[in-house]
Amino acid sequence: MFPPRRLLARLSLESRIFRKNANVPASASRIPVFDGHNDTLLRLMEDDTGEAFARFFDGGAGGHIDAALAREGGLIGGLFAMFPPSRDSVSLSQSMVEPPYALPLPSPLVQAEAVEPMARMASLLFRLAAASNGAWRVCRSVAEIEAANAAGAFAAVLHIEGAEAIDADLTMLDLFHAAGLRSIGPVWSRPNVFGHGVPMRFPSSPDTGPGLSDAGKRLVKRCNELRILVDLSHLNEKGFDDVAALSDAPLVATHCNAHAVTPHSRNLTDRQLAVIRDSGGLVGLNFATAFLRPDGRMDAETGLDIMVRHLDHLLEHLGEDSVGLGSDFDGATIPAAIGSAAGLPKLLDAMEGAGYGRDLIERIAWRNWHSVLRRIWGG
Repeated sequence: MFPPRRLLARLSLESRIFRKNANVPASASRIPVFDGHNDTLLRLMEDDTGEAFARFFDGGAGGHIDAALAREGGLIGGLFAMFPPSRDSVSLSQSMVEPPYALPLPSPLVQAEAVEPMARMASLLFRLAAASNGAWRVCRSVAEIEAANAAGAFAAVLHIEGAEAIDADLTMLDLFHAAGLRSIGPVWSRPNVFGHGVPMRFPSSPDTGPGLSDAGKRLVKRCNELRILVDLSHLNEKGFDDVAALSDAPLVATHCNAHAVTPHSRNLTDRQLAVIRDSGGLVGLNFATAFLRPDGRMDAETGLDIMVRHLDHLLEHLGEDSVGLGSDFDGATIPAAIGSAAGLPKLLDAMEGAGYGRDLIERIAWRNWHSVLRRIWGG
């Protein structure tokens, strides 16, 4: 049954502290947000002019996230993806506009092609932190995230989306972990030494190919030892099941939606949601419109009602403690009504309008992320 909504839930002391220190107004729509996925580092890296980086703190960086947009929308932290772009990648936003579609998988990358862009993106995040005068921090634990937010600072966490920069012997994993890596998606939507990504297909189930390789299984075990989150997003169904069988940590899909609402290969079936629920894990709602719309179209003219419909389904199958947000900001076409990080309050308003109580909105917006990260990272 659908879990009860707390219509008259009391505002928690911890949340009041977050709003006060993050300079976020106390209105119902301005609950702070911790986001499970963005591609902002890729956008900054691919800007050859350097303008986006140079203007990141004065509101002129463009894109979905910069310091001004985050402040305006109450975005207080999130997982920042390092993604090695494909040689032959196509624009997903342009390719997923006319369903049905079955996009070919991009060609695999060798490690040497992936290491340099990954290092550049990690460097960009550390340079942002250095240039911010303490307003942005790279965090390695929930305690550091909470300390950053209590000081009014943004909390950024390093994440890998597609582990091509990691060698099969996992030497580079230890190096990235020492640099601050705390979350990793073994694959993007292309094969690599660790497994097979799910292709972009609509309509389609996520059962599209073989699962993890032996190297992929070693990666999961080593991530458990290092207490690195293993992201299920982009894995096909067999790879998902391999991680579930091997991992002793809560299972997390940082940016995925409900297959029962939108039958896209990238979305999670009810069976997969049950596996995540039983592990005490979490799913972050993806704002990419092709994964939201029942017709599978990538179209910015997408209402917030369909986002609430996905949230309803996720809550029904996961429970109130296992749903968060994973926007895919700077990596996808999102609803025009949100537009950027500055528009996050509109989604929170839509939740409230649908009958979600304040306590539940706070859980979805940030508390559930903090809770699952603490259980995975250990502090």
